[in-house]
Amino acid sequence: MSGLRIISGQFKGRRLDAPDGPQIRPTSNRLRERIFSILQSRVGSLEGLSVADIFAGTGAMGIEAVSRGAAKAWFVEKHEDSLELLRGNLEKIGIAGLVRVIAADARQLPKADEAFNILFLDPPYRRRLAEPTLTSLVECGWAGNESLVIVEIAADDRFDLPDGFRMVDERQQGNNRVVFAVFAGASKSTAAE
Repeated sequence: MSGLRIISGQFKGRRLDAPDGPQIRPTSNRLRERIFSILQSRVGSLEGLSVADIFAGTGAMGIEAVSRGAAKAWFVEKHEDSLELLRGNLEKIGIAGLVRVIAADARQLPKADEAFNILFLDPPYRRRLAEPTLTSLVECGWAGNESLVIVEIAADDRFDLPDGFRMVDERQQGNNRVVFAVFAGASKSTAAE
């Protein structure tokens, strides 16, 4: 995927490095543009918001958010090759000193100092990693009340939102399905247990 680029904002048109092999599956420019269009219609400007790019790979989602005005961005990736690619893209764009890269399994995150406004999840397809990651985001303070989570999965993936999340939109494009959900907090029955 040699044509990976930033779609809009401060870094519009800047190219990102992407792997040739199947080990990293970056969100295509077209799908990323659609996701950010939907996102903009839901939240308006990203100015001043905090974002987390989980299963970051190339970092395209988080970098796109920073390009559009996000004030804080954390990137989570555990694979060494992906981390090298991610750090290279952050350096290439010139924001390496403004963001935080966390080398960790997304299901076992460190505690966050505060919840993020927007969280992007693009786990490897057909491995059922989205649900436990969403649970980890809540338990570790990354997702708080009204955090918006955008989950990209395969169109045929089985996916169930954990307790406390409410789906607000769902779109399919080709082999991809994108679920937009808001964390509304644990239900009263769960909290009482």
